[in-house]
Amino acid sequence: MIDLAILVSAATLAVGLVVALGLRLLPTVRLQLAGLAFLAVVLPLAAVLLSGWVMFHMGDDVKILAVAATSASAAVIASLLLARSIAASIDRLRDSSLALSAGDLTARAPERGPAELAELARSFNEMAGNLSRLFDARKELVAWASHDLRTPIASLQAMLEAVEDGLAEPDRYLPAMHDQVRMLARLVDDLFELARIDAGALTLELREAELAGLVESCVRGVEAEAHARQVLVESRVDNGTRARCSPEQVERVLYNLLANALRHTPTDGSVAVLVEPQQNEVRVTVEDSGDGLSTEAAARMFERFWRGDAARTSGEAGAGLGLAIARGLIEAHGGRIWAESRPGGGTRVSFTLPAVA
Repeated sequence: MIDLAILVSAATLAVGLVVALGLRLLPTVRLQLAGLAFLAVVLPLAAVLLSGWVMFHMGDDVKILAVAATSASAAVIASLLLARSIAASIDRLRDSSLALSAGDLTARAPERGPAELAELARSFNEMAGNLSRLFDARKELVAWASHDLRTPIASLQAMLEAVEDGLAEPDRYLPAMHDQVRMLARLVDDLFELARIDAGALTLELREAELAGLVESCVRGVEAEAHARQVLVESRVDNGTRARCSPEQVERVLYNLLANALRHTPTDGSVAVLVEPQQNEVRVTVEDSGDGLSTEAAARMFERFWRGDAARTSGEAGAGLGLAIARGLIEAHGGRIWAESRPGGGTRVSFTLPAVA
């Protein structure tokens, strides 16, 4: 009897392993689940019947067969119902993915079913949301780029036609044409920089840099404009504060933030640069005494080509790429950048740089 039990157990184990490996070749999860259900029922049933055939009389065999068949049928029905439920959740996710691939960016998967499939649906919906925002940003990028390219080109064309028709002397329009060409060149350079950032092709040579001199250099660069606007610009940074960064790119970011702060600070206002060493990073803040930020501006000011209503109508704003490039440069350093309204009024824009170990 012991030999028979060992033989039946070994045979059952071997057949089970072979069939289980074969189930992996089935093309759908539904078929794999159904096959697993049949395997889980039929294999023990066959082992019981084989043992009963040897151990008991024929009448007892019939009883064993009846009990085993009833139990097996119940297990098969339960397994098929479970397989149907799981397959239905997968079908809903499949339908949503097909709709998304067909261009329906509003397609979302129901977040119900087994925990693993519900988590998969949540991940799918997050991906679909990101794709939708990406396409919206791309359409906005094309629209604003077209607008900002069209304006200087139309101006250049009008001035050239006036010169060609003898309505004006070339010297009259040369300074304006130079300005328009510089504007176009700056826009193209910014777009190229953004393309490098998006492609991950931006490489920075990071080194230890002392921030006091870097900040003072940027402050001196905006002093003339600040004086003309009657705005006080000051900096508070301790000598010896160092960070691991690319000084040229940090100057570019800081100068952009200072210029932006000056643009939105009224006469007799103030702009300050604060540098605060922290545990693993250095925080640099540019704050002004302007009107502060709206909820939309705080959320969108680092998006490319986004400009607040006042900036669009002031005639002083650029193409709306400076802050987007600043974010890309800071993130390339491994830092972060954000904006918020100051409690006492005005705007505070901060970014972090890696501290020197």
